[in-house]
Amino acid sequence: MPNIIIGVMGAGEQATPTDVQNAYALGQELAKAGWVVLSGGRDVGVMDAVSRGAKQGGGLTIGILPNQTTAMSEAIDIPIITDMGNARNNINVLSSRVAIACGMGAGTASEIALALKADKPVVLLTDDPVSQAFFQQLGGEKVFVVPTVKEAISTVTHLLKND
Repeated sequence: MPNIIIGVMGAGEQATPTDVQNAYALGQELAKAGWVVLSGGRDVGVMDAVSRGAKQGGGLTIGILPNQTTAMSEAIDIPIITDMGNARNNINVLSSRVAIACGMGAGTASEIALALKADKPVVLLTDDPVSQAFFQQLGGEKVFVVPTVKEAISTVTHLLKND
């Protein structure tokens, strides 16, 4: 059976300190659970933090990069250079069993929408009530809003058991 890949989506330069803190802890916990962590692979924001956290937790990381000139996180084990810019978002979600949105931004919103369109479950780790309401209305039973990293891991565990 192939490794389970969990995608973590989130803002780069616009990530908040809370987003970065949550992403780092999320990476650690995903790695401890034995799952491969997939992100956008860049050296900023949620992408860098989740990858660093996963490496600290002993995990394997995949970075789906927009092009060859993008600065990659030093914590990426397997870089995949797409030369597709933001179109790589579809690769991110289709390669993931579950997508976790850590925080919110335009790119993250597009990844959530693509995941829902592909019938993938989405875990929202954000305290933004507007984003929560919008994606719950859009995705219904496929969207799980969680307030903490611990609950995100618990939700992913539950989703994988029922997959």
